Amino acid sequence: MGLNISVKPFSFRLKKFLRTSQGLLSQRHGWLLRIENESGHIGWGEVSPISSSERKICSNLLKSLNKSPSREELELLIPDWPGSLGFAFGAALAELDGLVGSDSKTGWLDPPSSALLFPVDKDLTSAIDSVLVNSVVHSNPITFKLKVGLGTDLEEQALIKKIFYRLPADIRLRLDPNTAWDRIRANYWADYFLQDPRLEWLEQPLPACDINGLRELAQKVPIALDESLFFDPSLRKTWQGWQVRRPIIEGDPRDLLRDFEEGVAYLALSTTFETGIGLRWLNHLAALQQNGPTPTAPGLAPGWSPEGELFSADPHLVWEAA
Repeated sequence: MGLNISVKPFSFRLKKFLRTSQGLLSQRHGWLLRIENESGHIGWGEVSPISSSERKICSNLLKSLNKSPSREELELLIPDWPGSLGFAFGAALAELDGLVGSDSKTGWLDPPSSALLFPVDKDLTSAIDSVLVNSVVHSNPITFKLKVGLGTDLEEQALIKKIFYRLPADIRLRLDPNTAWDRIRANYWADYFLQDPRLEWLEQPLPACDINGLRELAQKVPIALDESLFFDPSLRKTWQGWQVRRPIIEGDPRDLLRDFEEGVAYLALSTTFETGIGLRWLNHLAALQQNGPTPTAPGLAPGWSPEGELFSADPHLVWEAA
């Protein structure tokens, strides 16, 4: 007897539009996954592709999939699927096996405090000032993440320098151009931030394929890879610096679970704006990262997703809300 698979579509709009050098993100579409085994236990997953091309591939694969496959069939298929589909099925199987969830040793872990995501706009400096005042009141360490590579060199130079002038010594800043800079612009900022401990890292400053340029920059300041990890997944094993991992679109999350169990360093977790089913995983992995050798604030983008049962920690409520 095989597994029993159910699939349900979901859709939602973000509370704020996220503008990056790669375009505008305002809504998310995907599918929720429910797998029940012979014993009546349930594992949950989320298929949440970023690109329209991957969404179409996932849609066709889900339509063609046997609704009662064997466990062996699924395990053979998962490595060849798009990352978002591989995540959903790997997540559901991991829950069925008690690697995570109520049947695991730890249950679902709560996340640590998140870095705060701010897009670069005219209200940014006042928003940062407001957060800094609140952080003093609550004595919370703060990490900011800024999306850059959106304006002219002169505009962004003025804004970033203005922001750094405001930052106290114990605040950390991540700058994320999303591949938008060339080597000249990236080296300008690397030289500017030399010996400044407030810069936690430059996140994917160069095109995903420019690995040599990224390695050279990493000799000056910390460089975190993101898009390059999808361009060349082997970098997940060979890159010696920070990696920004987005598990919801990366593939089978059991690989990341093993990495954290083995104490792999310099892994950071980031959202792709998921439902409550995907968010349980992101929160859990972020907690594991925080307990590892190189703890750092995850990028959960608090305040960007809407409220409601679609974002509940109870997967049954998420399923009903979709």
